[in-house]
Amino acid sequence: QLQLVESGGGLVQPGGSLRLSCASSGVTLDFYAIGWFRQAPGKEREGVSCISSSSGGTNYPDSVKGRFTISRDKSKNTVYLQLSSLTPEDTAVYYCAVRTRTNCSPYGAQYAYWGQGTQVTVSS
Repeated sequence: QLQLVESGGGLVQPGGSLRLSCASSGVTLDFYAIGWFRQAPGKEREGVSCISSSSGGTNYPDSVKGRFTISRDKSKNTVYLQLSSLTPEDTAVYYCAVRTRTNCSPYGAQYAYWGQGTQVTVSS
């Protein structure tokens, strides 16, 4: 059974950085598109990045473009999300998700498997 485990969240000051990890047991992540989403209290879930399997192409919304970077480490069966230049508006629970397709989608409903989430808090 596919399981995803996120890690790397925490408390960071504005302008700081974090690297989130999404590891899997039960499936090779390299076969699928992997998305990162976040949800802040009282707000809708928002897609913040995706990496496709077919081309390795990546997608970012304008809100994080240039600050977040998604990558894969095939040897570790892990997908990373590097967060930089963080602001308090980035505070949220961050989730990784597997889409059982090779191409990305911005819609969370098209992702079949989700991790438990990791909290990122940006505060001074």
